[in-house]
Amino acid sequence: MARIRFKTIFSRMLCLQCLIIVVVLLLAGLSIGVVARNQALMLEKERLLKCAQEAIEAYNQPGGLQEAPLQELAGREDLMFQFIGSLQTRSVYAEEKWQALTGLSKEQTALTRILDRASVAPDTTERYFSKRPFPVLSMFCTFASGESTILLLVHRDISYLEQEMSQIAQWSTIICILGAIVAFVASYYSASRIINPFVEMNHTVQCYSKGDFSQRIPITGRDEASQLGRSFNEMAEQLKDLENTRRSFVANVSHELRSPLTSMKGFLEAMMDGTIPPEEHEHYISLVLSETKRMNAMVNDLLDLARIESGIITVNYELFDINELIRRILITFETRISEKNLELDIRFAQEQCFVYADSNQISQVLRNLIDNAIKYSPDGRSLMISTYALRKEVYITIKDTGIGIPAEDVPHVFDRFYKVEKAHTPSPQVGSGLGLAIVKKIIEAHDQSITVKSARGRGTQFTFTLQRANPLKSGNRGR
Repeated sequence: MARIRFKTIFSRMLCLQCLIIVVVLLLAGLSIGVVARNQALMLEKERLLKCAQEAIEAYNQPGGLQEAPLQELAGREDLMFQFIGSLQTRSVYAEEKWQALTGLSKEQTALTRILDRASVAPDTTERYFSKRPFPVLSMFCTFASGESTILLLVHRDISYLEQEMSQIAQWSTIICILGAIVAFVASYYSASRIINPFVEMNHTVQCYSKGDFSQRIPITGRDEASQLGRSFNEMAEQLKDLENTRRSFVANVSHELRSPLTSMKGFLEAMMDGTIPPEEHEHYISLVLSETKRMNAMVNDLLDLARIESGIITVNYELFDINELIRRILITFETRISEKNLELDIRFAQEQCFVYADSNQISQVLRNLIDNAIKYSPDGRSLMISTYALRKEVYITIKDTGIGIPAEDVPHVFDRFYKVEKAHTPSPQVGSGLGLAIVKKIIEAHDQSITVKSARGRGTQFTFTLQRANPLKSGNRGR
């Protein structure tokens, strides 16, 4: 016989729920049957005890046993009375069917032993004779009559009870069948309600796998499935943003590389076919070289950004003086600062300011920010660099008095390939649009923050934080 396999959660849940409900119905039916039978037997015992008391009163009447009232009682209640003494046994009944029970046969020995141990006080015991020609409930009690002890047995025909139990069993079966049908319908409905969200999730995830991130899972409740659906929708939003970022990144990289390559190709072809005279070749070769350097710088920035985002580059924490690092970097920009006649304003709160960070990465941050400040500062303006420590942080600020950034562009300055100068400045010094993105990634890798304040025509200020360190204590650690 082939083994039945339930391949879906729906079929498993449906079968499990139906099985549980059917078992509960069966147990309930059996319990009801047992309780009903016990209750009926208890009522019959009470009736037998009452009849036994009446029989004992009739037996103890002056003149001895009065059979007429006992026969009337036996006929009315469908009973048989048996009086067992030490010398004789007498039976009183109204119907002939009781003749089969007049002989004590196998029970005689047991009854005799009971009679021998009987006390004068009344005692009752029940016995159910299931092997009789018809179902019989029996009760016996002992009582004193004169100087002798008598054992009284009272028997009742309980065939009707068996019939009633049979009807109860039939009705219980019908109820179980109907209950099983209702259970199946209810289980099917409930299982469908539980499984439908997961079916929708599966469909939505398949759409995600095909690149369609516009699909959303409908949320209708607050249960675990709804919570999972919300998580899927949030994931879809993030995937959509990542996909848009990827497409924008590819488009921007393609544009940034295509434009200089096209220019370089045009210059070289013009020089080769003579369109550009030989006396101008040096000028155009310098332009080609400049574009080559810019492309090389952009490729390096792309590689740096990719390594930072992938986690390949780790932060190597070390103790160093951030003021000294700034001084060394400013020396490399001395020529450009002099060419633009910029006034340099250095504001160090203290001579030395030690931090825990990666000096190489922080050097890259400072070079990028200082380069931008110089690039976008008109001649004769000022450039301010400051450091100060507050609690556990060191704040480094680079501020220029240049053209500034429009308010609508400020939130996007750290986005990859975002160039404010494209729309707002005529400056020929166009960068790759990756420098500030790299700066932010490096600062975030240090678990620190960077902020920007700017206004059109009033300059731009960048401020970032680093972990403060005390060189006199050995317990400083990088985060």
